[in-house]
Amino acid sequence: MTRIRINGAEFGYDEAGDGPAVVLVHAGCADRRMWDHQFRALAETHRVIRYDWRGYGETDAATGDFSHHDDLLALLDALGVERAALVGGSAGGGIALDTVLSAPERVTGLVLVAPAVSGHEWPASMLARYRERVHDVIGVDRLRWYRQGKAESLDEAELEAYSAAETEFLVAGPDRDRHDLAPEVWAAALEMDRLLNRRSWTEGPPAASRKLDPPAKGRLDEVRVPTLMVTGLADGPEILELADLVTRGIEQARRVALPDTGHLPPLERPAEFTAALKDFLSAL
Repeated sequence: MTRIRINGAEFGYDEAGDGPAVVLVHAGCADRRMWDHQFRALAETHRVIRYDWRGYGETDAATGDFSHHDDLLALLDALGVERAALVGGSAGGGIALDTVLSAPERVTGLVLVAPAVSGHEWPASMLARYRERVHDVIGVDRLRWYRQGKAESLDEAELEAYSAAETEFLVAGPDRDRHDLAPEVWAAALEMDRLLNRRSWTEGPPAASRKLDPPAKGRLDEVRVPTLMVTGLADGPEILELADLVTRGIEQARRVALPDTGHLPPLERPAEFTAALKDFLSAL
């Protein structure tokens, strides 16, 4: 395990290879292990860095005054990286967007995988479906108690049921189930989500205290670097709609859509995703 201290916290991270720098920013339902395939492949031609956000993986709990995009910029500073391409999945894509809007001179290109966008509010349809498919598995009252982050002990059955429901809904997609994923993909995704929930329910939710102001929503035309948008066509419709909005809003963006793929193409379709990623990076 490699750790580095930045902005008052110890971060777990890995780096390998030489060449242009690439930073991999994991999704909110995962940790830096979601990039195993890409980390190995990119190290052949690039200096590749991956890390766990605060409250995730092997990084300290998310406490104090912080923002995820400031943490990412501080990581670049600590590692002596002047400019890098950023590859972000889901909420990690949102962090990458916030970073390029905060410090455009530090970013050479963006790869966004079904990204979140700061300032965007999910429609009621998605929230209702998430509540029904995930929250109701253990019930709102139990979930509220756990999310206070003060549980001295967990009901392991509740943790397992909730994590499995969340992984199935997010990673497989709303119209698929765990059996649509390869067994090793399901096991890896569930392990990461289980760890996130265990930490969140005992340490408190890993939410940043400071947000980008103004947020990325409404500022997409300020992103002036080459951008690759990657989505899985089995992802949620609201997530795909947001990806459409981002692709239209960024002048230099182009889109790759993978059939029969859910929310985490780097994990579910590693060969196809890595091929598209390497093609994009080689052109920067």
